[in-house]
Amino acid sequence: MEGERRPAPGPPAKGLFADGQLVLWTLCSVLLPVAVTLWCSRQRSRRQLHRRDIFRKSQHGWRDTDLFGQPTYCCVCAQHILRGAFCDCCGLRVDEACLRKADRRFACKEIVLKSDAGAPDAMPHHWIRGNVPLCSACALCRRQCGTQPKLCDYRCIWCQKTVHDECMKTSLKSEECDFGEFRNLIIPPSYLAAISQMRKDKRKDYEVLASKLGKQWTPLIILANSRSGTNMGEELLGEFRILLNPVQVFDVTKTPPLKALQLCTLLPCNSARVLVCGGDGTVGWVLDTVDEMKIKGQEKYIPQVAVLPLGTGNDLSNTLGWGTGYAGEIPVAQVLRNVMEADGIKLDRWKVQVTNKGYYNLRKPKEFTMNNYFSIGPDALMALNFHAHREKAPSLFSSRILNKAVYLFYGTKDCLVQECKDLNKKVELELDGERVELPDLEGIIVLNIGYWGGGCRLWEGMGDETYPLARHDDGLLEVVGVYGSFHCAQIQVKLANPFRIGQAHTVRLILKCSMMPMQVDGEPWAQGPCTVTITHKTHALMLYFSGEQTDDDISSTSDQEDMKETD
Repeated sequence: MEGERRPAPGPPAKGLFADGQLVLWTLCSVLLPVAVTLWCSRQRSRRQLHRRDIFRKSQHGWRDTDLFGQPTYCCVCAQHILRGAFCDCCGLRVDEACLRKADRRFACKEIVLKSDAGAPDAMPHHWIRGNVPLCSACALCRRQCGTQPKLCDYRCIWCQKTVHDECMKTSLKSEECDFGEFRNLIIPPSYLAAISQMRKDKRKDYEVLASKLGKQWTPLIILANSRSGTNMGEELLGEFRILLNPVQVFDVTKTPPLKALQLCTLLPCNSARVLVCGGDGTVGWVLDTVDEMKIKGQEKYIPQVAVLPLGTGNDLSNTLGWGTGYAGEIPVAQVLRNVMEADGIKLDRWKVQVTNKGYYNLRKPKEFTMNNYFSIGPDALMALNFHAHREKAPSLFSSRILNKAVYLFYGTKDCLVQECKDLNKKVELELDGERVELPDLEGIIVLNIGYWGGGCRLWEGMGDETYPLARHDDGLLEVVGVYGSFHCAQIQVKLANPFRIGQAHTVRLILKCSMMPMQVDGEPWAQGPCTVTITHKTHALMLYFSGEQTDDDISSTSDQEDMKETD
């Protein structure tokens, strides 16, 4: 037994085979999803490049969407689609695979249309089939359109009339388009063609041509800031292009107002209106451009300006009756109706000159144009802190509610720190050349308009004390003081009144020492010792809408009527 040898163990063939299979399956389970992901990413990028190439060469204003907001059918293949592309000028909607066919088959809105120069408002309907607006009625039988779950019925992209398929067969094929409800706001394509011909002939009697469009024709130019209002400006641009002539709609981030407003020179004198979609800063930018037109000798083409508020404070738009902020609560068509009903008024504009102190100061004084208000103190400090953080991360400050919350945070912080205390010891104030003794204040606010701080009527305040109502066209400034950030908060919730200093035609403020925060219309900066002089500059022609009144507006109106009765 001891001499017997043990057999040598054989190679573990089955174990090695099992281990190889395990490694293979592991590699497949890891590499296959990666390969599929890379392939899908490559195909997606190729589709995007293909789409961009079509968009760039297309006559349509195509935009992508991941989900349509209503039941939608492709205008080419008539299939129901959830995602695809749509034209923000004519409203055409197609599947991604049908883009090229749609581009070849359907024409977009023509901004310039050659026609008889004697009839600038005459042109045929431009019909597009399917995807009519919800709850739209047929122009002939007055029954609802778009009720069938398929591509059906027609819409004219100019007058916005809708008709059934059956009604289209019997009528309207030869009827001329009258541009519908907004004919007095639309610049007809044939008018631009006639203007082009007149300029070639070196004639500028535009009034003769415009007289054929009627005395009520007040063409509207849209200037929208696409960066305002959580991308609301981008959506509004598309909706206005659908309802108006696309040549009337401009994105001020791509086309500056000075270039866009040159369209006014092709229109009859004093006939144009402008709707600014943005915050108070955008409105100020447009009004500065209007002043430049005056300098260039184009005063007879100055338009009247309306406001669609997309900013955070929107105090100027609130003063003019356009509300505290627009978030899509009313249709764009209603906005255009409001513009047609608005009345023209004047707005005072003021020059703010800041001259730094110093014997060897060779720099020119800084100059600003003020529409709303100037301030030094806690509210300017809040604006300065907000502005500094927004410059670092602008994408985080795209919500109106979030912006107001950030203002609240900095206001609460200043209540504890009180960085602007003893302001009365650091400044001297003169109203119309007379020096004013100040109490223990932390801030001074110089007002041109009725609203301040996102909707607060600062000058009138509350209580039984009678004060002359603040106006934006009387050549007077209202000057008030605040005791701190907490006092500002009390004023905004109507628990306190500001310290009313007085009214004046000219305001002069001397900062004797220290660095203090200042702001003009929400544009803040830190300022050293200086002299600030505020004088009247010019008037701006604005549009006032009386249909959008708050409780404060109603009470102010009633106060004015009571004062008239007393007189």
